[in-house]
Amino acid sequence: MTTELMILAEAASAIRGNLHVAFAAVGSAIGVGIIGAKACEAVGRNPGAATPILVQSILAMALAEGVIFFSIFLANNSQ
Repeated sequence: MTTELMILAEAASAIRGNLHVAFAAVGSAIGVGIIGAKACEAVGRNPGAATPILVQSILAMALAEGVIFFSIFLANNSQ
């Protein structure tokens, strides 16, 4: 019984340690999707502004993806 509890506790700590990385990945994916949808909507409304919209949306997507790198960095440092 004790061995089973030790294995369960070890598995729970591994899941808990990487849960914030999963939440960051999901949040980043949702953010990139929203940015892409709004960029398409903006280009549809004003096709002449496609280049500035593209540049701003690429920068915003890069910042949204950067959240994952911070969470992975924090996960590696906490172990």
